[in-house]
Amino acid sequence: MKNKYFWIAVAILMNFTLIACGDNDKNQLNNKYNSHMDKDSIVFGAGCFWCVEAIFANLKGVHSVTSGYCGGKTDNPTYKEVCSGSTGHAEVAKIVYDPNEISFEELLEVFWKTHDPTTLNRQGNDVGTQYRSCIFYLNEDQKQKSIYYRKKLDESGAFSAPIVTEILLLEEFFPAENYHQDYYENNKDNSYCKFVIQPKLEKFKKVFYNNLKPNE
Repeated sequence: MKNKYFWIAVAILMNFTLIACGDNDKNQLNNKYNSHMDKDSIVFGAGCFWCVEAIFANLKGVHSVTSGYCGGKTDNPTYKEVCSGSTGHAEVAKIVYDPNEISFEELLEVFWKTHDPTTLNRQGNDVGTQYRSCIFYLNEDQKQKSIYYRKKLDESGAFSAPIVTEILLLEEFFPAENYHQDYYENNKDNSYCKFVIQPKLEKFKKVFYNNLKPNE
């Protein structure tokens, strides 16, 4: 990534103010989260969903973040099945937010800045199709803005390689097992949390300190 140009390009193009990762409860989780569409929602995939959840849960205006699976060919996949690559699902996080407190464009900015969207089916040492970069949109406005900014970032040279982020219509979201929810908060002593999530979270908080929830 051309770090210098990344920050300049994002600021100009997006015009923002900075602001691997128990199936008994899966059916209940599906009913709960698939029906919770009263607020605006977006689904992002940016590597391990533990990382994505930990980052977006800290943003003001974000009401909930749920780890789950999208983009595959089977219903109600398990974590083991998704990790095998046999279902085609990506690890994702469903973000429910209040557009009066945080805009979709601001969420996109966090998405682009907190992972590498140029690595196909990989984020760091996490390798596999389940770790692919993806946006699952819910409406035409989200679709067009996602496509627009992906194109502009590519054209700007903000990254040293082409962006490979998929932009797809959200057809169905399957919440992950209960033990994946709030994983970082509940497992901070876990080695993955200490050596992968925590450093990423610290960098995120330095950049987006104006957008953090109180006491975060």
